[in-house]
Amino acid sequence: MNLLDIDDLTSGELHAVLDRAVALRADAPGETPSPLSEQTLAMLFEKPSTRTRVSFETGMTRLGGHAIFLGPEDIHLGHGEPIRDTARAISRYADFLMARVFDHADVVELGEYATVPVINGLTDDAHPCQTLADLLTIRDHFGTLDVDVAWVGDGNNVCQSLVLGAAMTDLDLTVATPEGYGIDDGVRERASGLGGAPVETSDPAAAVADADLVYTDVWVSMGEEDKRQEKLRAFEGFQLTQELVGDRPVMHCLPAHRGEEITDDLLESDQALVWDQAENRMHAQNGLLVWLTE
Repeated sequence: MNLLDIDDLTSGELHAVLDRAVALRADAPGETPSPLSEQTLAMLFEKPSTRTRVSFETGMTRLGGHAIFLGPEDIHLGHGEPIRDTARAISRYADFLMARVFDHADVVELGEYATVPVINGLTDDAHPCQTLADLLTIRDHFGTLDVDVAWVGDGNNVCQSLVLGAAMTDLDLTVATPEGYGIDDGVRERASGLGGAPVETSDPAAAVADADLVYTDVWVSMGEEDKRQEKLRAFEGFQLTQELVGDRPVMHCLPAHRGEEITDDLLESDQALVWDQAENRMHAQNGLLVWLTE
């Protein structure tokens, strides 16, 4: 089985992954069983990332396995050789393949030709591992996923996977984006089929009004540098500030552009769940890796 987006899981499977993550997290470092002993995760990176690399590498070590980093200089995905050949070859060496790439079609092709589980570590369309960590963090904080969440910002890959994750759980999601920066029609349709599309608005204050938690991400994602000034103008009024958020907890998948989508003081406040969220990347992915072997 592959995890190319969060709805590759059923709702029951998603909850099972989160439960497995919690159980593995309960073991103290050094006391975790070794369910992935002698197993290897090959990690393909077109896009750099602190949290994705460290969380997967550390997680594999804790689970008794090993991770191999393959960066842009190590592997030319789709250029030095066809993607299907890379998938087939790595499948002969490794037990899992994680890819963090630009084009979602590339991870789909890896999943089609690999004979081991393929995990999407991020594409321009989706970030399912982040959604697992987000849901785990919300469940940790509130004791349930029956929570009202407001997303304020860009309808990007993180937002789109969260939309699907919300539809698969009890999460009530409102998405506030500027006109022209909302979620894709296809994602909205998939969410409707899974349990319900989010409420959508272009008014951040309206989105936050009934929320238990507020979530944002960068306005200018990696690879969009040429759109920076255009997007900064479009997102005026969408910054998370103390005035907008009030005393609600806040989430951000990091890295943050402090002073743009969120103020520095809010990110440094006790309301910020971002560090638990970052740690939960490792725990959620550990839960996924072990669940995939069961």
